[in-house]
Amino acid sequence: MPEGHTIHRLAARHRAFFAGRAVQVASPQGRFAAGAARLDGLTLLDTEAYGKHLLHHFEGGATLHVHLGLYGKFADGEPPVPAPVGQVRMRMADERHWLELRGPTACEVLDPGLVAALRARLGQDPLRDDADPRIAYARIAAATRPLFALLMDQSIVAGCGLIYANEVLFRAGLSPTTPGSAIGAQRWDELWNDLRALMKEGVVQGRIDTVHTVHTPEAMRRAPRVDRHGGEVYVYRRPGQPCLVCGTAIARGPLAGRNLYWCPCCQASGDV
Repeated sequence: MPEGHTIHRLAARHRAFFAGRAVQVASPQGRFAAGAARLDGLTLLDTEAYGKHLLHHFEGGATLHVHLGLYGKFADGEPPVPAPVGQVRMRMADERHWLELRGPTACEVLDPGLVAALRARLGQDPLRDDADPRIAYARIAAATRPLFALLMDQSIVAGCGLIYANEVLFRAGLSPTTPGSAIGAQRWDELWNDLRALMKEGVVQGRIDTVHTVHTPEAMRRAPRVDRHGGEVYVYRRPGQPCLVCGTAIARGPLAGRNLYWCPCCQASGDV
């Protein structure tokens, strides 16, 4: 599932394409026909990302809400608009650009009240300037669940996914199973600031890189990581491989229904 940096990149891209312009909206597949008819011909005012949710705000108060989920993806380009191939849930176009959406978990039109309800159930997004890490910390400090699970909880930290959760805990030297209630306020601030910096870099680069300069392939004279997710990481999807810091084999195990990766040495406990 795309993590928050990808959704923020999409919001910026779609804003550059269509903001301030009237657009044609259709549903070649038919599953979004009613929503497309409601938006067709309206002016797109702005786009916004909140966690893993993409919002397109139109004149008149209607908002297109998209959650890509595991299988959703966008494609875009310049005219001519190609003939639909496969299950195109939604198509948006004007005389300069087009985009297509396939396979999302959610593609719906929301009124302002439902948008407010969506925001209310989401946690703090590290990529948003209006985020308040103290609100997230209040939830974490009161929880006994593992910190890894809390970072993945979208009602606490919106936009943080599997890769960022694994990597930021390694960089902090914290065991992923550390209870949230064991984390002090200063330690949380450090964790939040590092997560925010990593995700902002992801927005700029379009991929997730988490290793420090001294651990890059060039600095260590090692082969670059080969993985469909791209990016240089410390633990994510590196089970059995040596830790880039201490050489210990990276471990893998299930937690909160997801794959957890960690270094048994570097993350033995951590100073909380």
